[in-house]
Amino acid sequence: MPKAILYDSTLCIGCKACEAACAERWHLPYDDKVAAEPRLSAHKLTAIQTFGDHFSRRLCMHCAEPTCASVCPVGALHKTSLGPVVYDASKCMGCRYCMVACPFQVPAYEWHSRLPKVRKCDMCYDRQLAGKPTACAEACPVGATTCGDRDALIAEAKRRIAEKPASYYPRVYGLTEVGGTSVLYVSAVPFDQIGLRTTLPQQPLPALTWRALEAVPSVVSVGSVLLGGIWWITNRRDEVARKEGRR
Repeated sequence: MPKAILYDSTLCIGCKACEAACAERWHLPYDDKVAAEPRLSAHKLTAIQTFGDHFSRRLCMHCAEPTCASVCPVGALHKTSLGPVVYDASKCMGCRYCMVACPFQVPAYEWHSRLPKVRKCDMCYDRQLAGKPTACAEACPVGATTCGDRDALIAEAKRRIAEKPASYYPRVYGLTEVGGTSVLYVSAVPFDQIGLRTTLPQQPLPALTWRALEAVPSVVSVGSVLLGGIWWITNRRDEVARKEGRR
């Protein structure tokens, strides 16, 4: 059964324990300067944001039908049956189409690295495979972030809303946005007031993309061949340079 994360903004106290746990899990630096950064980046894969009296979390949404994976020409990103969208750096050619395609603007690029990679949350795929919770859920001291089976978390979110209607905005974010996501939100206020995009289509974006591209199959074919050629030429050039001792 697919896994998911439920973030309850009404419970969050802004302690940023999830940020620290995420950084530790990825072996990324985390100090007061990084903690103060409000946005996602190549060295910060989740971020707590403040909106007046309310908090929100940013992280990869792990879409049911991820646009990032659909546009990747080399299969560096893919949706797992467990739920997380994972990234294989060994396949990545650095085209950064995923960054452009993501409706939540999540993937980040290591611009200052000599061997740059795309960085994003993978919902602790290795931990979940081992039956463990995500690092962020394990670290949260108040239960604002929980993880488990997606259907069970949807039921839990609806239960909270039904039991305390005065405390919650009457919707679950991520239930249908872009076809559904593996990160779900409940909040005391409308979701746009905690920084979430509320103008997204309800259909999966890859389906919309392919519907448009059906009219131009020749362009798709030529584009795929061209991208493959560029990738092969780039790698062949590096291989030749290494053999000649230039690298």
